[in-house]
Amino acid sequence: MHLHNNIRKLRFDHGEMSQEELAESVSVTRQTIHAVEKGKFVPSTLLAFRIARFFGKNVEEVFYVTDDLQENQ
Repeated sequence: MHLHNNIRKLRFDHGEMSQEELAESVSVTRQTIHAVEKGKFVPSTLLAFRIARFFGKNVEEVFYVTDDLQENQ
């Protein structure tokens, strides 16, 4: 299974917000937002909720999982 997200799209839909601005809004570093966006870091449940709430979305609208078998087809 692999965790994906829509953070980059949501940032741009939210006035082309920078990673730094989002990071400040959810109390993490820009590097954390970058790593989450790129799929290099799986956020804690708390951080996932903070990001989703910031954008006024459900967690499932921001983060989604794909099965490894689906990705290889």
